[in-house]
Amino acid sequence: MSATLVASPTSRLRFGLGRIDITPPVGIYKRLWGAPTGARHRRAPAVDGSGQPFVRSSLDLCGLAEPVYQRLAGALAEAAGVPRDRVSITFSHTHSAGWLFPPERFQMAGGELLGPYLQQLEARLRAAGASAVVSSVEAVVSYRTGRCDLAANRDHWHDARGRPACCFNPDAPADDTVTVARVQAVDGRALATLVHYACHPTTLAWQNSLLSPDYVGAMRETVEAATGAPCVFLLGAWGELAPRRGFVGDPAVADANGRQLGHAALSALAGLLPPLTDLGYDGAVLSGATLATWSPRPLSDERADRAARFAGGSYAAELLLTTRPRREDLEAELVEWQARQGAADDAGDAAGARDHGAMVERLRRWLGRLDDLPDGETLSLPFAVHRLGDALGVTCAGEPYSWLTAELRRRRPDDLVLLSPLAGLLHVAYLLPRASYGRGLYQEEPSILAPGCLELLADEIAARASQLP
Repeated sequence: MSATLVASPTSRLRFGLGRIDITPPVGIYKRLWGAPTGARHRRAPAVDGSGQPFVRSSLDLCGLAEPVYQRLAGALAEAAGVPRDRVSITFSHTHSAGWLFPPERFQMAGGELLGPYLQQLEARLRAAGASAVVSSVEAVVSYRTGRCDLAANRDHWHDARGRPACCFNPDAPADDTVTVARVQAVDGRALATLVHYACHPTTLAWQNSLLSPDYVGAMRETVEAATGAPCVFLLGAWGELAPRRGFVGDPAVADANGRQLGHAALSALAGLLPPLTDLGYDGAVLSGATLATWSPRPLSDERADRAARFAGGSYAAELLLTTRPRREDLEAELVEWQARQGAADDAGDAAGARDHGAMVERLRRWLGRLDDLPDGETLSLPFAVHRLGDALGVTCAGEPYSWLTAELRRRRPDDLVLLSPLAGLLHVAYLLPRASYGRGLYQEEPSILAPGCLELLADEIAARASQLP
C-alpha cells in the first residue's frame, strides 16, 4: 500500500542567537598553509527544551589549540549559565583566518597580535552567549535536504609523482547533501537559517594573503539577502571533500563557490512546507484521468510530541593512538629542512624554498601534537549527541571523513542527522575509514588515531543515539 503521509522533519524548542564580529586584526600571524605565500562572523545559538540550554557556537576560524578551546568553552558556559558539558564550539574551518596557536607562534611575524586577539575573542564570546540565552524564544525549526555539487572528493592519485595528491578527483563520489533549517518564532518571525554542508573551506590557499571566511562568507550573504534572517553555517564531516575549484588566490572564486552553495540552500528552503505541517494525501478526483492531491496538514498530536523531544549529552570514545614519532627525530629533521629552506632562499630558488618551508611547517605541527597527546596508548575523543525533535544533532572532535555521516544516516534512517566535527582536540587531525589507510593519503600522515577508530566512533555515537527518547 502506498504511503499517505510524508513527514516534514521538525523541532519544537526554545532558540536564541548571539552574533558577533571576530575579524582578526590586519597583520596577525596567518601561516596556516604549509606552502608560504576574515573570518567575519560568529554565532552562539542556544536551544532549550529541558529547562537548561545547550549552547552551540560556530566560529569562522580554522580551529583553536586545545587549551584555548577549553578556556573559551568555559567562558561561554559561564556567560550562558550552563555546565561546561552543555557547550560545544565548532568551526567553519576556513583556511584564511590565521593559525591561532600560541605560544609557539608568538615569536613569529604577526604573533604579537595573537594574545590580544584571543582575549578579545573570549570577551565577545561571553557577550554572544549571554545574548543568545536572554533572547531565546519558543521556536519551530523546519528541515529539508537538497543537493549541491560544490564539494568534490579530493583524494586524487598523482600519476606523475607516483603518489596521491589533494585535489579534485572526478572519478570518486562525494557527499552532495545540503541540509537547511528554517528557524521561526511561534508568532512567525524569522529567527535564523541554518545551512549544514560538508566541504573543506580551501578555495583560497597559499597564494592568498587576505583574511577571509572563504566560500562561507558569500554563502551567508546570498542566503541572508533572500531571507532577511541571520544565516548560521554548520560544517559537516569533510575529511576527503573540498571545492572542485580550490587552492587559488582569487577571492572571486571563493565568492562564486559560496553563491553556488547559497543558491542550493535557497532552493531547498523554497520547498519547505508551512511550519508544523506534514504533507498528507487528500484522495482521488475523477477527471480525464484519475487524479489525486496532496496538501499540508497540521502535525498530529503524536507528531507534535515527537517534534518537542529534547535530550542528550556529552560523551567520549576511547580510541587507540598510532605509534607516534620521537621528538628528537622530529627536531633533527626540522633543523635539516630549515637549512634546506635557507639555502634555497640564498640561491633564489623560490619553488625549492616553498617546498622546504612546507616540510618545516609539517614538522612544527607534529611537535605541537606531541605536546597535546596524552600518555598511554589511547585517547578519549569527546562527542555530543542531542535529540532535537526529528533531528539528531551530533558534534565530535577531529576531522572525520564523510563516511561517518553516511553511516549514521544509514543507521538512523528516521532521523535527520546534523553532524559537525572539530569540537575540540584539533591535534587529532583526520579520522579515515579503515580501508583508506596504507594508500599514502596525506590525511594519514598527520592523523594520530589508529585504523578502525572512525568505525568505533560511529558505533559509540549510534549507541548513544539509540538511548535517546
